[in-house]
Amino acid sequence: MAQGSIEESRYYLILAKDLEYGGVSELSQLLEEVSKLLEAYSQAILNSDS
Repeated sequence: MAQGSIEESRYYLILAKDLEYGGVSELSQLLEEVSKLLEAYSQAILNSDS
């Protein structure tokens, strides 16, 4: 579910860029970092159950 929210946020950043609402590069970098953290957290949970 959280990964879906990240993808939705990514879509809105693309839309904001296309509509020229301002620079979104910093937000894109933060979103990428959050995505990586979430993936690592998910993997840690899956590995701890094994």
